[in-house]
Amino acid sequence: MGGLESLGINMPTLLAQVINVAILFGLLYLVAYRPIMRMLDERSRKIKESMENTELIKQHAERAEGEAAKRIEAAGKEGEEVVARAMRTGEEVKKEAQQQSKQEAETLIARAQAEIRRERDEAIGELRKEFADLTVTAAGKVIDRTLDKKAHRQIIDKVLEEASTLKKG
Repeated sequence: MGGLESLGINMPTLLAQVINVAILFGLLYLVAYRPIMRMLDERSRKIKESMENTELIKQHAERAEGEAAKRIEAAGKEGEEVVARAMRTGEEVKKEAQQQSKQEAETLIARAQAEIRRERDEAIGELRKEFADLTVTAAGKVIDRTLDKKAHRQIIDKVLEEASTLKKG
């Protein structure tokens, strides 16, 4: 062993240092290595859980995005249906307004025709009276005497009625 002492290595000191280092490694292994490894394992587990949670959140987000797209599409279709219904309702209201206007116009025309008929009948009645008066007056001048106007008017009305029924028949 003379070779190691010539290098300045003292064997008992070296052996004591090797034993001290071995005891230090043993203590460090028990006191520091295991807790550090547990802490690193725990951190690794947490990172793995976080990554799994991130994946789950990503899947949920994709599903939510898909559902949102479906809802948007459904809302678009519903909006189109609402617009179509509004258009149909508008057309129906327009048709109803046209029909109502047409009915009102027909009612006004019927009233006007009835008014015209009434006025015509009144005018014909007045013409008959005037004609009867003129006939009585003319007959009186021809005969040179006054006839009973009332009786003569009844005769003329009767003749005119018979003439009008003959024309209609």
